[in-house]
Amino acid sequence: MNAHKEPFGRTAEGQEASVYTLASSKGLRARITDYGATLVSLYVPDRNGNLGDVVLGFDDLQGYINHTAYMGATVGRYANRIGGAKFKLDGVEYKLAANNGPNHLHGGIKGFDKVVWHTKEVVAAEDEAWVKMSYLSADGEEGYPGNLQCIVTYMLTNADELCISYEARTDKKTVVNLTNHSYWNLAGQGNGDILGHELQLAAEKFTLIDKGLIPRGVIASVLDMPLDFTRTRTIGSRIRQTGNGYDHNFVLKGKPGDLKRCAQVREPGTGRVMEIHTTEPGVQLYTGNFLDGLAGKGGTRYDKHAGFCLETQHYPDSPNKPNFPSTVLEPGQTFTSRTIHKFSTK
Repeated sequence: MNAHKEPFGRTAEGQEASVYTLASSKGLRARITDYGATLVSLYVPDRNGNLGDVVLGFDDLQGYINHTAYMGATVGRYANRIGGAKFKLDGVEYKLAANNGPNHLHGGIKGFDKVVWHTKEVVAAEDEAWVKMSYLSADGEEGYPGNLQCIVTYMLTNADELCISYEARTDKKTVVNLTNHSYWNLAGQGNGDILGHELQLAAEKFTLIDKGLIPRGVIASVLDMPLDFTRTRTIGSRIRQTGNGYDHNFVLKGKPGDLKRCAQVREPGTGRVMEIHTTEPGVQLYTGNFLDGLAGKGGTRYDKHAGFCLETQHYPDSPNKPNFPSTVLEPGQTFTSRTIHKFSTK
């Protein structure tokens, strides 16, 4: 295993950003920038051993600064949506930025994806390599209470795994929901859409949503619906029945906090398979419904459905839904989360 650092550019405020490359002895290679603690690229072999970058993104820092598609970013302080851009804790109402219609999305106007994280550690060991980054989200930032100290670790292993782990601590009662927002295309970024990818989810239920994509508080069955991926189906087989595409939170089987199987995706042309395990209770399937010709790596055009996201997380709008698993973090507690992406061919 090896790891090295390169410059990645400067922000408008003059902050230097870097990109870190982690490489396994079996061929996997990941590039992570401290701007947004973002996964820039992940090179994975196909069935013939040919490496391909399976993550959508940009060639340089400016691409990540200019765009709000959350490509590969660490998303927080609260991933996904909070209805009405507000919530209450102990009777106190906290108002957040309404950056998605009347609702709050992915941490607000300047979320964790738009800040430079501090690199704490870069290690290359015999069987794994990792980079650990931290960010202090100040009390009141984007409307959230508490000074929140966050740590994210990207680890690459010789078992063909990309592991992403999170920790967070606060000095005041707050809410936390962190995830990675990579857009995947197992054919290789720029090689068409993802409608032919074969998907299976370990979820028989989902959170029913309103027109603004805010959960109603009802957990419903996916069976006999276009959201039913309990058996393997192509992403595109019933996507038209959803309207614009998938943007739904699925309720995973198993206990929150326990590492469990979440999803398996296979791309038939290359044979690449990605299997996901997570400690989170939910996963948001998003099929790039709002990509509209965005210029990506190497001049690649990212059109609608050029990539899919499987965002492991707590349910959207949990601070306003007491029947959902809690996202409240109190002083003295530690938020932890872990998601493993394991790659193979078949």
